[in-house]
Amino acid sequence: MTVLDSCLHRIRASQLCEKSGLNWQKSLANAITDPARLLQLLDLPRELLPGARQADDLFGLKVTHSYLQRIHKSDPKDPLLLQILPQLLETQPQPENYCSDPVGDETAMLTPGVIHKYHGRVLLITTGACAIHCRYCFRREFPYAKAHAGRNQWQAAVDYILANNSIQEVILSGGDPLLLSDQKLSDLCQRLETIPHLRRLRIHTRLPVVLPERINETLLQWMTGTRLQTVMVIHSNHPNEINEEVAAALYRLHSAGIPMFNQAVLLKHINDTADIQIALNQLLFKQNVVPYYLHILDPVRGAAHFAVSVEKARQIYDRLTESLPGYLLPKLAIEQQGMPAKTLLAPFQE
Repeated sequence: MTVLDSCLHRIRASQLCEKSGLNWQKSLANAITDPARLLQLLDLPRELLPGARQADDLFGLKVTHSYLQRIHKSDPKDPLLLQILPQLLETQPQPENYCSDPVGDETAMLTPGVIHKYHGRVLLITTGACAIHCRYCFRREFPYAKAHAGRNQWQAAVDYILANNSIQEVILSGGDPLLLSDQKLSDLCQRLETIPHLRRLRIHTRLPVVLPERINETLLQWMTGTRLQTVMVIHSNHPNEINEEVAAALYRLHSAGIPMFNQAVLLKHINDTADIQIALNQLLFKQNVVPYYLHILDPVRGAAHFAVSVEKARQIYDRLTESLPGYLLPKLAIEQQGMPAKTLLAPFQE
């Protein structure tokens, strides 16, 4: 990219974010939650509606208009559509190992909102809300009402972290932590940075991809104003998710000095080919996002139809190692309840 191209890109990114950055709450409020409305907007067959309604009763539909605009109309097999469309398959009998808590989050919650599985870091459930409902979500049945560390419960979480000086990193999760207001997030960050042994703040979020207008100036101010080293892990599964608005949001984060990494889930009929994974990782890196993990599906009840076998996953990964340099290779991994770390299914290669 030339200096002129870089300047033009910076100006365009700023314009796109300024245009929409003040209205992210309005965009969120206007998210589609009615299966009939979704089918109408996308010109999809009405025959899908009965199954969509049954699945919606188990786990409600939610999708932003921003994400909706990237879905091809009249295509029931669109890879973005399949991630958010409630389907009758979700209501069918599931394999025995598919359950409501596939990775043991509830067992690892030692105080409300604090999940402590791995050495040196804890995960803080900040909210149960998301901007879209991914149908394969491993927390689709998580008991958020009694488990998330809401504003009035943060002190208990802070006390837990303060009492354990081996904890160096706090991971904000949910739901999606960026659905909290910047004031609430700033308040929480100020509490955390008083803990002397904390060094890093990691934010796991899908909002730069599904609600890119959320990446506004006030968000960047508190993220860059803390003594804690701040890292963002986004979640993108398919190159079609990265449009101009998403690229602008990622550019703003990069320009603010926020390191960004991506986690993807390997999903049947959505991104389970080497060509799609290669395109995704190359496109993400172009936006200054480093490929981090490629996850085997967590066996949550209702998501069995998304499963890709470990054997096929390894075959895909072999193609990736042949086609990409090491820095563009995510780690192929599976999370297993009770293990001290994620299990790597393929070595990271330089």
